[in-house]
Amino acid sequence: MSDIVSRQAAERQLRARLEQGLPLTARPWQALAEQCGLSEGEVLACVERWQAEGLIKRLGLVVRHRALGIDANAMVVWDVPDGSVGELGQRLAAEPAVTLCYRRPRRPDWPYNLFCMIHGTRREQVEAQLADIVVRQGLEAIPHSVLFSHRAYKQCGGRFTQEESSHERRAHHPA
Repeated sequence: MSDIVSRQAAERQLRARLEQGLPLTARPWQALAEQCGLSEGEVLACVERWQAEGLIKRLGLVVRHRALGIDANAMVVWDVPDGSVGELGQRLAAEPAVTLCYRRPRRPDWPYNLFCMIHGTRREQVEAQLADIVVRQGLEAIPHSVLFSHRAYKQCGGRFTQEESSHERRAHHPA
């Protein structure tokens, strides 16, 4: 029973450390393993299990781009025919200047359904990149708006809830 308890404690510690982000090392999973008393393979297996269970939906990167001098940031919103949004989204996502691209449902007062982000150091640079994309991708007839950000909001990675997962509850209180 103590192996199960120590394993659960190690996994709780791993979750807490994942909330802080991956260590900036050549082997981040190995560093997490050492910090939590697990092997690198155990950490990877645990993360894969959490993904399969839906506890982790995706792993991503939070870049504090304004700290790097990248403060001309534009969200380009597109009103794309619904049948074409997936294909156009893939094309835009493949553009080197596009750092983020995703679909959103339309709203009664908001006709846009495809969003992409372009980051740059100067507004003119971002506008030129967008103009180039529009011409190369043949998007002149697609209605769109360019929304430059004026404020940076706090960026942080994902957080786990404080509640134990169902498999942890079962381990403590078997049915």
